[in-house]
Amino acid sequence: MTKYFRNFLCVFICGVLCACGGGDRREARAANQELPEEFSNERGSIFDLFENTDDPNVTLEVNRYIWQATLEVLNFLPIEAADPFSGVIDYGFGTPPGGGQAYAGTVLITDPALDARALTVALRTRSGPVTADVQRQIEDAILTRARQLRIQDSTL
Repeated sequence: MTKYFRNFLCVFICGVLCACGGGDRREARAANQELPEEFSNERGSIFDLFENTDDPNVTLEVNRYIWQATLEVLNFLPIEAADPFSGVIDYGFGTPPGGGQAYAGTVLITDPALDARALTVALRTRSGPVTADVQRQIEDAILTRARQLRIQDSTL
C-alpha cells in the first residue's frame, strides 16, 4: 500500500508542478487579446510567493504628536518595547501617582492623522482588562495632549 501511495504522491506533485508553468502567452497575442501589464514578458511560478518583494524604504507613518503624548501621559509605566516604525509601544506594570492599582498596556498608533481612529490603547490590571470607561479616559487624555502639542508646535 505504501508503494501505491508513493506513486500517487509523485504523480500528484508532478501534476501540481506542471500546472504552475502557466499557458503560452503567444496564444493570447495571436488571438489579438491584450495581456495585463503584470503578465508582460514575465513567467511566474509558485516559488514567486516566497520572494521578498517588499520595498525596504517604505515605512508606516505614525503621528508624532500622538506618539509623544502617549509617552507623556503614560510616563508612570515602564516601557518594555517601543517601535516607532510600526507605532507599537508596549508597557510593563506600573502604578500611577496617587493610585493603588498597577496597570500595564499596549498602544498602537496606525495612522499619521491626528485622529481618534489612529490610536488603539489596550490596558490591563493584574486581574484582567480594565473597563471600557477607563480605557476611553486614557485615550481621551492622550488625544487631548497630542492636540496641545500640535498647537504648541504651530505657534513656534
